[in-house]
Amino acid sequence: MSLRELPLDARPRERLAAQGASALSSIELIAILLSSGTKERSALDLASDLLTHFGTLEHLADATLSELCSIKGIGPAKAVQLQASFALSKRLSPPELDRPLIDSPEKAFLQLHSVLKDEPTEVLYLLLRDARRMLIHKETVAKGILNQVMMHPREVFCTAIRHRAHSLIIAHNHPSGDPTPSTSDLEMTQILRSAGMVIGIPVIDHLIIGKETFYSFRQKGLLDARHFSPTLY
Repeated sequence: MSLRELPLDARPRERLAAQGASALSSIELIAILLSSGTKERSALDLASDLLTHFGTLEHLADATLSELCSIKGIGPAKAVQLQASFALSKRLSPPELDRPLIDSPEKAFLQLHSVLKDEPTEVLYLLLRDARRMLIHKETVAKGILNQVMMHPREVFCTAIRHRAHSLIIAHNHPSGDPTPSTSDLEMTQILRSAGMVIGIPVIDHLIIGKETFYSFRQKGLLDARHFSPTLY
């Protein structure tokens, strides 16, 4: 069914005008951005296809033009419309209260503890910061066996590059509750530290989260201090 076949009070544009954007679902809002569908698929159908394919709005917003155009019914014009809309939304700075200052291992731990302490398997997590050391994004990168992910720095730094991070903190949990690093943890930290230096997004710290405590590679001197300011975390 095309949008024109829907009752007026069920069409996304009319609903937004009458009830405001907050009354609409993500699919309806995307359909408005698309403006029109195809002969086979309505704008609502295409919007649903996009969210189903990319999984989350965040991943959809980060999609490249070629990734968007890989969805049947999304041509270059619609892909550009979507990218322009998402680009504008990213330029709107969130309130400072939503972007806490992360300038110590303890503050990083506060962002991580509730997320990771009860995970039954190992989870690799990222905290991304801007030039003022404010948190701009946090995300789970992988669950399960982390060695393969950490051996391929592109999996870690892809998100950092997309969000234009100035620096990052990596973290993972030890389900046993003991945050003592393993030999593998030490090796992988150095691999990621080296990759960050090459890319220009330094790994400021690696935290291992236990049940009620944490292990900071930076505090223990296991990240090369020559590459950091002696007074800044």
